[in-house]
Amino acid sequence: MKRDFMAWLRAAGIRAVRTVAQTAAATIATAAVMSEVNWLAVGSASLLAGILSLLTSVAGLPEVEEG
Repeated sequence: MKRDFMAWLRAAGIRAVRTVAQTAAATIATAAVMSEVNWLAVGSASLLAGILSLLTSVAGLPEVEEG
């Protein structure tokens, strides 16, 4: 059980970090086109995306085998 949780935690963490990075890159690129980056908006949008990614991972991750 503990090993399953650790595998899930690792996979969910990797997925969340990727989501945060993608959100930050998209937000920065969009703001750069408008010629001013609002770093607070970038940080809050990225953090929210990471939290939502973790919550979505509760439903299950294909990276972690069942059973």
